[in-house]
Amino acid sequence: MRARNKRDFGRERDTGLTLPERRRGTVFGQSLKVALTASVLATGFSVTTVDTASAQNFFQRLFNPEQQRRAQEQQRQEQLRQQATRVKVSAPRYLNYTADAWKKVSLAELSEKKTAEVQPSETDGTDLETQSAQTDAQPVAPLVLTAFDEARPALKDMTLTTLPEVGEALIAYYREHPDFVWIEDGKATVKAAELRRALADAAQFALNPADYFVALPATAGLEGEARDAALMRFEMELSAAALTYVLDATRGRVDPNRISQYHDLPRHEVDLVAALEILNGSGNVGANLASHQPQNAHFKALKEELARLRAEDEEADQIVIAPGTFLKAGKSSPEMKNIVAAIAKIASEELKTTHAETLAAYVDGEVYTPELVALVKSFQKEAKLTPDGIVGKNTIKAMVGETNAAKIAKVELAMERSRWIPEELGERKVFINQAAFTATYSAPGEDPLQMRVVVGKKSNQTNFFYDKIEIVEYNPYWGVPYSIIVNEMLPKLAQDPSYLDRAGYEVSTPGGRKVSSASVNWYAVASKQQSINVRQYPGRSNALGEVKILFPNKHHIYMHDTPAKSLFKKDVRAFSHGCVRLHDPKAMAAAVLGKSKDYVTSRIAAGQNEQEKVTGDIPVYVSYFTAWPDLDGSIAFYSDIYDRDRHLLKALEKTETLRAKARS
Repeated sequence: MRARNKRDFGRERDTGLTLPERRRGTVFGQSLKVALTASVLATGFSVTTVDTASAQNFFQRLFNPEQQRRAQEQQRQEQLRQQATRVKVSAPRYLNYTADAWKKVSLAELSEKKTAEVQPSETDGTDLETQSAQTDAQPVAPLVLTAFDEARPALKDMTLTTLPEVGEALIAYYREHPDFVWIEDGKATVKAAELRRALADAAQFALNPADYFVALPATAGLEGEARDAALMRFEMELSAAALTYVLDATRGRVDPNRISQYHDLPRHEVDLVAALEILNGSGNVGANLASHQPQNAHFKALKEELARLRAEDEEADQIVIAPGTFLKAGKSSPEMKNIVAAIAKIASEELKTTHAETLAAYVDGEVYTPELVALVKSFQKEAKLTPDGIVGKNTIKAMVGETNAAKIAKVELAMERSRWIPEELGERKVFINQAAFTATYSAPGEDPLQMRVVVGKKSNQTNFFYDKIEIVEYNPYWGVPYSIIVNEMLPKLAQDPSYLDRAGYEVSTPGGRKVSSASVNWYAVASKQQSINVRQYPGRSNALGEVKILFPNKHHIYMHDTPAKSLFKKDVRAFSHGCVRLHDPKAMAAAVLGKSKDYVTSRIAAGQNEQEKVTGDIPVYVSYFTAWPDLDGSIAFYSDIYDRDRHLLKALEKTETLRAKARS
């Protein structure tokens, strides 16, 4: 006890505190420990001991509110950064397709007989008494009803199951033109027979003839009201079938915007009443009906290819190269004989003439010799593949081709898609086919300018839409899309808030005030509580390269240059976030501006971020066709990189299922 008191006394002397002060300090220190322990436990941490330094640190925080505020702010910012990285912007998606609904349409309002009232004629100087006498002297001729009027009562309880637009057009037409179009003297006319033949031939246009079939009226043994009802039903059903055909031919059977959010194509409006009026007055019903199909060159080429493919029998001697074959120069493969046979079968005569000696000398060898490598490279170049001499998946596909059935399906889908875009594409135009990875500028009197392009990844697909080219921008800024800011940049900002400042990006408020990326509440940006603009400065590392071509649209898609030139060497070029990268952007800019390539180069060399307005009307089609006419007019076939053929086939199947149910 005395020893402990001596030690305590020694400490008292060292601290300079009196015994009461010392005791109060001990009690206070213990209180600090208890308070700090409780505080730490409240955070969820396990605490075994709390030393005096921790207690003093707590004491400092307790009596240093500025330090405490900074600590809380740091903690809040860290929480915000973590929250921001959990927010994602979802890409457009494929939808559960809903086919156009067919509804029962009542024709009752057409059943009432409409006759004009007989009014006294106006005569100069003739009084009413004289008119009355004349009327008594000359009996009024009885009102003669047309055959249509006689049959009208049959419409009172008659309904048709059809597309709503067709039902509305039928009622509007027959209200204004109350007469038979397809019936005369109680039977179907020659014109009706012509129409039925034209409808039955719908398959040549990739339509389903069953959708437009109408049986002849079964009037044998029928009289009176029963006969009238049979004739009237045939009349209405045949007109409805013709109008359904007109709709399908003009706008397609499928609404593409219901397939996926990647489609942005306004559906064509069709004046069906006018179409039936013209059809009624036509001397050639079949030709008139076919005139509602697209009349442009590419649709006609697809129609001819469809007829050719259907006329061909499936080839029994189709060459097969084993799946998974991968062959490089100097290696050996038992598939070598099939590779040579495939080239000999489908290559151009020019290629076969150039390599005639190699083809003649080859006798079932398995070694991939230099001569055979040269042969394969020529074939790859002709097939618009990378001429690297490597026999892989894409080269094999080009060699063995597709079955007729697969080609027919692609042509039919291309004909359906053709109805989604304008019939007249324009004299000057840019046509981008994502499936072909090409962009083509064409104008009257000029050779087409076609180049390779890079389109969106499967996770960032390029949309299918059309617009008009407006601006060429030199040394462009890259305005970073919101989706890229949230999905790709926020994780980097969470690790390094100043990342954008150091990486060559400008961060600014909607009002244009530049701010530091570290000062931005990125969680508020991610959750759309705050707007912020991020753009990359012009320069060699800029994602858009030296030039971009704008056709302002809600998808933020445009054509542009790129520093990643090596991607154009690949056969499958789906690498972008959705925009279209051009292999020769200067040539495309010069074409749409109507200037020379040197002019575009000089504007870029000035080093200024500048825009130039495109004059004239130049539509751009950002399309998707797995079968499409090549520059030489022949139909080329492409891989379905986005699986859009599959989704369109499903939409067509649902459409046909619904229509079959409506017909039953």
